[in-house]
Amino acid sequence: MIKDYVYFAFLNFSARKLRTFLTVLGIIIGIAAVVGLISIGEGLQETINEQFRALGGDKLIVTPKGGGFAIGAPSGSADLTKDDLDVVRKSRGMDKAGGMIFKLGQVTYGDERKTPFVSGIPQDETKDIFSDIQTFSIVEGRDLMDGDKYSAVVGILLYEGEYFDKSVKIRDRLTIEGQEFKVVGVLGRIGNPQDDSQILIPLEAAREIFDEPEKLDFIMGQVRPGFTPSDVADSVTRDLRKFRDVDEDEEDFDVQTFEQILETFSDIFSVVQAILIGIAAISLLVGGIGIMNTMYTSVLQRTNEIGLMKSIGARNSDIALLFVIESGFLGLAGGIIGLIIGASMGLLVEFGASQVGLPFNTHLSFTLLVGSLLFSFVTGAVAGVAPAISASKLKPVEALRYE
Repeated sequence: MIKDYVYFAFLNFSARKLRTFLTVLGIIIGIAAVVGLISIGEGLQETINEQFRALGGDKLIVTPKGGGFAIGAPSGSADLTKDDLDVVRKSRGMDKAGGMIFKLGQVTYGDERKTPFVSGIPQDETKDIFSDIQTFSIVEGRDLMDGDKYSAVVGILLYEGEYFDKSVKIRDRLTIEGQEFKVVGVLGRIGNPQDDSQILIPLEAAREIFDEPEKLDFIMGQVRPGFTPSDVADSVTRDLRKFRDVDEDEEDFDVQTFEQILETFSDIFSVVQAILIGIAAISLLVGGIGIMNTMYTSVLQRTNEIGLMKSIGARNSDIALLFVIESGFLGLAGGIIGLIIGASMGLLVEFGASQVGLPFNTHLSFTLLVGSLLFSFVTGAVAGVAPAISASKLKPVEALRYE
């Protein structure tokens, strides 16, 4: 019987192709949005997880309270200094730590003047920490070395001529805050305009041109093998709290491990994704209402057909099941089309990311694929329950006389 019901449902769809398509349009849009957003969101989440795993879990970051390592220069009211760096270096479980200056600087190249971010990074043994965390790679020329006080490494956008009108080449001269620097290297593409237009210079040169002999914008540290990053972060927090003479929960600094930063990213993604899926769910609701409306219309159009089936022995449950299956397959049809569109959206974003050198892969899980199809079928079936009950209650004689 189920096979006959399915055959009968598809026979009805083929006879009303346009109406069927318009009916499932809301389901198509909703499922496409859900699949597309979740696949892109999970892909982005996995990409970020891989980036953090590549950095290793043995790093921690100290910033002024309210500062943000991932979004640019810190904006906290209490500055970090060389003295804070000394405290961090002496904390239990800390292997090595270094400081960094990160500011917007007046940069002149030829006749143009712009204000990219200028990063002053150390040239001692702590340089590797910054290189690991910020995933710096040199694609042209060389990296900064000891003795390169007035040398600079530029972002890929400057080298490709997408920041200044004229491309910045190796051995060209840039004037940063009134001091001339020689370009010795080019950074590989990182993935966002801020990072890809930045300029790296030695820390001591940055202190000089920005007149910051003591201040640091970031302190980054590496945990000694055998110690847990979270325990070391607690130790650093206690030591800095004592040194800066602040009470617990009133710290004017933040100490974060990469696990904590990753959890923050995950929480943000989860909230944004939930909001977007909630918006997409409106389309599913509209699609369900559309299916319900179409099935009610179908009951009216097929009243005598229902009467004929009842006259040859069809029970109320048979009639109800027929309409529920038909509405369920309406939802499923919309889900299949929406799934194809949503997956294509995700793959299109992945292709676009690959074209600009971003490491991103869409994540289409088996659970997402099966779940979206099952959900679309259930949405359609539930929307068809009320029309199915209405159809099953028709009396055979009245149905047969209906015109």
